[in-house]
Amino acid sequence: MPELPEVESLAAYLRREAVGLRVARVELAAISALKTFDPPATALVGSRVVDAQRRGKFLDVVLADEDGEVLHLVTHLARAGWLQWRKELSTTPLRPGKGPIAFRVGFVDDDGVAAGGFDLTEAGTQKRLAVYVARDPDGIEGVARLGPEPLADDFTVDALARILEEAGGKQLKGVLRDQSTIAGIGNAYSDDILHAAKLSPFKPAKSLSGSEIATLHQCIHDVLTDAVTRSEGLGAADLKAEKKLGMRVHGRTGEPCPVCGDTVREVSFADSSLQYCPTCQTDGKPLADRRLSKLLK
Repeated sequence: MPELPEVESLAAYLRREAVGLRVARVELAAISALKTFDPPATALVGSRVVDAQRRGKFLDVVLADEDGEVLHLVTHLARAGWLQWRKELSTTPLRPGKGPIAFRVGFVDDDGVAAGGFDLTEAGTQKRLAVYVARDPDGIEGVARLGPEPLADDFTVDALARILEEAGGKQLKGVLRDQSTIAGIGNAYSDDILHAAKLSPFKPAKSLSGSEIATLHQCIHDVLTDAVTRSEGLGAADLKAEKKLGMRVHGRTGEPCPVCGDTVREVSFADSSLQYCPTCQTDGKPLADRRLSKLLK
């Protein structure tokens, strides 16, 4: 799933490639992907891209028409979605329900010459990619409930301490992934943040000491900032590979821990998994199945 660093980089990529271009056409191939009807997606045609932003894991393409009316094309890429920029778009109309493409946007320059565009694609059978056309993105339910941005200046150690106190006995892994608590961190980066902080993913949020909270705060900042920095200047097609290469423990089950050399282990859930290092994070003890929510004796 694209998380804060990847969506931040996609926004930067669109700022480089699309700002100033006008929308010539939009095509919807996956009817279930479009979550709004007013304004319609066709209202984007003729508008010009003026910015691209990130809100949590949401990508927000900001457009304005000749009269200055602003519209937002907002997408959440979910687990298997992606944005693929194409210098040349096919002129063949998309066939609804056929292939991985859910939504297409084609651009032209000021002379009306085709200037590429992008496809929003989704692999697999679980179709969760979401597209919204809105006048105010804060009216989108998922955006409205977002928690604080972890790289914002006001996300201080004290702010994190309050979040953890309010979370009570909830496990750290779940707290970091909860978008209404902290925006933008998902399954992958929560694994790497907890590994860097040397904290068990099952540790209760309210049980952290002052020094552990300070360390966790620093690791949130460092892991996310490093990932954003590594992705700077990359094209959309290269971001997935960069994310995988940069992971400390996530997705590295069975490999040696980059810090201590112990074997990275995994806990599987119904629809996801987490990775961790027993030596670095759980005093050498392997974690039990998630349903037990405790350490193996």
